[in-house]
Amino acid sequence: MSKLDRSSFAINYDLSHLSTQVRQAIEKTDYKAVQELLLNSPAPMLARVICSLPIENQFIVLRVLPRALASMAFEYLSFEEQQLLLKSMGHEEIVKILNSMSPDDRTTLFEELPAAMTKQMLTLLSPAERAVAIELLGYPEGSIGRLMTPDYIEVHQDWSVQQVLDFVREHGQNSETLNVIYVVDAQGKLIDDIRIRDFLLAPLTTKVSAMMDFRYIALKAADEQEKAVNIFKSEDRKALPVIDTEGLLIGIVTIDDVLNLAEESATREIQRIGGSESLDEPYMQIALSRMVKKRGGWLIILFLGEMLTATAMGFFEGEISKAVVLALFVPLIISSGGNSGSQATTLIIRALALGEVKLKDWWKVLRREILVGLMLGVVLGTIGFMRIGIWSAFSTIYGPHWLLVGLTVGFSLVGIVMWGSVAGSMLPFVLRKVGFDPATASAPFVATLVDVTGLVIYFTVAMLFLRGTLL
Repeated sequence: MSKLDRSSFAINYDLSHLSTQVRQAIEKTDYKAVQELLLNSPAPMLARVICSLPIENQFIVLRVLPRALASMAFEYLSFEEQQLLLKSMGHEEIVKILNSMSPDDRTTLFEELPAAMTKQMLTLLSPAERAVAIELLGYPEGSIGRLMTPDYIEVHQDWSVQQVLDFVREHGQNSETLNVIYVVDAQGKLIDDIRIRDFLLAPLTTKVSAMMDFRYIALKAADEQEKAVNIFKSEDRKALPVIDTEGLLIGIVTIDDVLNLAEESATREIQRIGGSESLDEPYMQIALSRMVKKRGGWLIILFLGEMLTATAMGFFEGEISKAVVLALFVPLIISSGGNSGSQATTLIIRALALGEVKLKDWWKVLRREILVGLMLGVVLGTIGFMRIGIWSAFSTIYGPHWLLVGLTVGFSLVGIVMWGSVAGSMLPFVLRKVGFDPATASAPFVATLVDVTGLVIYFTVAMLFLRGTLL
């Protein structure tokens, strides 16, 4: 067993063992023992323990834990688990949990709840927490403002290091993170950020202004959340400040929220690449009717597209009737083109998402894919030709003109694979240019497009090589 396997086994064993102990303590109504068992567990472990218990026991665990710890564990539960718990909890317990949750996680919960339930939950918040929640919910959906939390430490440039450390000791317990301290001017505008380690290492009499370099990176509340993901990737930060249009510091965004956002974004993109609308719900929990609706639309479009393949086959019916051997290679031809197109579109979609290529790079990508497609086509065409040649040495299945049939298949594969690579790589650029999500250039869609055009290429090449013999 590898080190990773042993580590995973140990974690699962500890979780199972802890869950069993908690369940036994609850059965004995020994709630003090429950508290002692869980008091020193990290919030993610607590959430996993809670999920492993029956709903009535989950409620008991949240009641016996201290308010802050219960709220942290609640934040790590999935939305479905949170909603189920809220429905089973009493008024006082809901008030305790909601008022203790971090504002950004509470905003995420409120966004997912039905509007009527969100309004009801807002009435349970304290005036101060309600004001924060309403402010965050007031930002456009999908904006950075929805991600931020107002819990941070800000100081002024005329303070000494001693004053800063005293302020952190007094107010730090309410801050989302203490890695970075933010410096604001008299109007509340952000003017710098300084790491806490710099304060810890500086003499106590040093002024904040002496430590400033006025270089900082900030997010704007109205910007799209995707921008936050990209900045966190490039800057390697655990938190970033958020400012309004006037430069006022109004909150921070932490790395945990951005990682969740990136995971959701990647999930939606992968689902779209697979030829489906984004589910926006866990696979095992989405209703069958919604599953059918989200997957059916694309399947119908792809089915109608594939019907054009039959149309193309009908157009070349005469050629097929004269040279039935051509029909044997239709699956080989269209699958090779579709596969090369699917490869290209998947690679370009991901490269666009990661910022590895820009719209202006389309010409470079086109030249690259023409060369790659040509080389791949030559490889596949050679294999196809050799296959026909080897089979013809032992049988007459391809007839006396097997050499011409082999050349037809070989050259067709070169053209179709190259065309598939070009079409698959360019379609995401076209969609991005007109304002659509490149992920909608899904592999099945590209495969359907290349299937139809591939048949045209195949039979056109066949007429060039077999005219006067089979055709």
